Amino acid sequence: MIRKLLFMTLFLSAMPFAVYAVEPDEMLADSVLEVRAREVSKKLRCVVCQNQDIDSSNSGVARDLRILVRERLTKGDTNAEVLTFIHARYGDFVLLKPPFKPETYALWLAPIILILIGTGGVIAVLSKASRLTAITALNTDDERAVADMLAQDKKDRS
Repeated sequence: MIRKLLFMTLFLSAMPFAVYAVEPDEMLADSVLEVRAREVSKKLRCVVCQNQDIDSSNSGVARDLRILVRERLTKGDTNAEVLTFIHARYGDFVLLKPPFKPETYALWLAPIILILIGTGGVIAVLSKASRLTAITALNTDDERAVADMLAQDKKDRS
């Protein structure tokens, strides 16, 4: 039993953690081109499975894009030319790192703005908390008022 458990542990720990959806029939014979295709595929977003690159997506559109990338690389395009070609067809959405331009300012600047707003809120709360002072002692009028209330309460109870 212990041997089986040890074998299963070793087998599972030896499995690769990264899962790719690239089918063997898609892969190029030239290993250099295949590596380049993988690099380009990791920069392209699956238009069906959002926030997943086409290299790890199982959708049909991702497969078509992977094949298109390999076709363009086989024809002699550079990685940048392949990205430009696909970007021209699918727009900014297909790029996992879209360009910084007026249409994408909100995408790039929203996290910074949210962090600044959150930091400002924390500073405002901490500033307000530091301005609050604890009352440590009562003045004579307050002591007299408390004594009167306690005496009245004592009368009411008796």
